[in-house]
Amino acid sequence: MEEKATQNNTIDMRHLWQLVKQNIWRIIFWTVGLGIIGYALAAFAIPSKYTSSTQLLVNQKKNNNDPNSIYATQQANVQMVNTYKDIITSPVILKDASKYLANPTTVIRKARPAVYRRDSNGNRQLVRKARPAVIERDGKSFSVSVKQMQKAVKVSTQQQSQVFTLSATANTPDKSKAIANAVAKTFQKKVPDLMSVNNVTIVSDAATGVKTSPRVLLFTAAGLVLGFIIAFAIMILRDAMNTTVRTDDFMTKEVGLTNLGTVTHFHLSNSFSIKNTEDKKDKKRRRV
Repeated sequence: MEEKATQNNTIDMRHLWQLVKQNIWRIIFWTVGLGIIGYALAAFAIPSKYTSSTQLLVNQKKNNNDPNSIYATQQANVQMVNTYKDIITSPVILKDASKYLANPTTVIRKARPAVYRRDSNGNRQLVRKARPAVIERDGKSFSVSVKQMQKAVKVSTQQQSQVFTLSATANTPDKSKAIANAVAKTFQKKVPDLMSVNNVTIVSDAATGVKTSPRVLLFTAAGLVLGFIIAFAIMILRDAMNTTVRTDDFMTKEVGLTNLGTVTHFHLSNSFSIKNTEDKKDKKRRRV
């Protein structure tokens, strides 16, 4: 029984190999074709997304030099990271960040009004001149709503770490960078009042965003694999639906018929012809 099963498996594998050789160009066509389609979709059809990240550190400064107190404070800060994560993605932070993106400016020096005083005669005299505000523009402005920012911003943390990463995804590299930096600066400005935290540090500013989706290599590989599977499935289905008799063993072993012989198929050349010799003999007899 084992020898028979091994023989059947060998025959099946041989038949499968023959099918592959017969349909090799169809397999190549489907595989390469869908691979090209996957590449074209990722490179040209699907809009690109870019991601930029910044890192923040939030802790509380303690003047106490007791090691136990310092360790307890550190553990409390680690546990508070998830709270900071929720605060960053809340409308309280994102609303101000959205306003900042619309007009990204920083006040370097506040405006100062002029100061006057009256002398002994009641005349008004200038004591100090007015000083205009000094405002520095931080970059290009972007229109991003709070809902759009909630979808774009993500915060990731690591175990036993007070540093967490803020990432922003947008359709351009500069926009993702601007969103990440705007949210980080807004959080740094507002969280001390919200959480009574006295030390917020931006460990690293966001750089120009890098392309994160779609992944051209992944789409191309998926197209190649899908094309090969489709071509292989079509090959198997075509063979399974083919009801023609292809071997003598099927007629003798499966159907139970007796093989009386084999008719060989041969090709005749174009110059082949059959001459009728009897007609020529009759013509000669008539002439005689």
